[in-house]
Amino acid sequence: NEYKSYLSMTARFSLRSVRTASRIFTRSMSSESSAEVNFKVSGKVGTITLNKPKALNAINLSMVNSITRNLVDWKYDKNIEVVCIEGSGGKAFCAGGDVVSITKNVPVDVTVDFFRTEFQMNHLIGTYTKPYVALIHGIVMGGGVGLSVHGKYRVATEKSLYAMPETAIGYFPDVGGSYFLSRLPWPFGMFLGLTGQRLKGPDLKHLKIATHYTHSDNLSKLRTAIEESNSGTIETVLRDHETPIETEFTLEPYRAIIERCFSGSSVDDIISKLREENTEFADKIITSLLRMSPRSLKVTHELLTRARELSYEECFRMELNAAHEIVRSGEFTEGVRALLIDKDNTPLWKPATLNEVTRDMISKYFDKENTTPWVPLQH
Repeated sequence: NEYKSYLSMTARFSLRSVRTASRIFTRSMSSESSAEVNFKVSGKVGTITLNKPKALNAINLSMVNSITRNLVDWKYDKNIEVVCIEGSGGKAFCAGGDVVSITKNVPVDVTVDFFRTEFQMNHLIGTYTKPYVALIHGIVMGGGVGLSVHGKYRVATEKSLYAMPETAIGYFPDVGGSYFLSRLPWPFGMFLGLTGQRLKGPDLKHLKIATHYTHSDNLSKLRTAIEESNSGTIETVLRDHETPIETEFTLEPYRAIIERCFSGSSVDDIISKLREENTEFADKIITSLLRMSPRSLKVTHELLTRARELSYEECFRMELNAAHEIVRSGEFTEGVRALLIDKDNTPLWKPATLNEVTRDMISKYFDKENTTPWVPLQH
């Protein structure tokens, strides 16, 4: 039943997504007996397996550090030609980061340091000199998107479920989200970033968030073939295991509305255009947007607009600066409290309405004079 709900064609970010995240992040705080990340070398392939299945493979700082260390080691290991990353348990690739542990009774600087370290890992993946293959089977949200979308190859299945739901918890699409969302067919990236819309595997291939698509029944054979591959054969291996997609993009019926409305010059303009549509689909999007943090919506709109003109590295620098400001504002902490900790689902956004979020309030998130220091990982 849960997977059937993922097939919804509306742009409504339901509270069910937030409740799912609540289970993810609460569980991710408990320790597990086995290693949280496993590393294996087979032939010329290094495999990373996220190993927190009960927490849907949500990542924390120690996992980020472990993955980064191994990626650096493997980058310079002449015996390793391909890197593959996957999640254990069958339900999720990675459902995101442990946002509870980095916001509850934690100093702002500690939270920002986590994001800095995570962004360095994401940047490393995007500039990796060896083929990087992400098997994004199951749930892939937030931090899981950062672990996959920047790699050269992303393989989705019919059970893949993508979302960047950050505006619902007082944050914004980070982990390089500003870069990849702004480079999707415009303005679908803006639509996804503001609404947190879910996408299934075929849709990921349609939008080129995934480079390949295969049925989950083929995963075992694909894993074996990847382990037997090398840098010269990996592309053929992935192509030979692809499954044809026979369904159209689920948002295709709404493409014209999305293009008309989400190309708006501001969040207020987008909502005004949606009201002019006067359709059930547009009304559901409006209802969804008005539940989100007004501050987060305007930060996200500005972030994605600016990102279209920025380099890969500049996007991460911009995101870290914005992360520092939004964490310092208390908006992110309040969103996590209301939706993931206390679960009263009534966040007290400040400001409470879009009209109260001024241009001056948002501009400091992008003030270059106050930029939080960020540099790519030195290795």
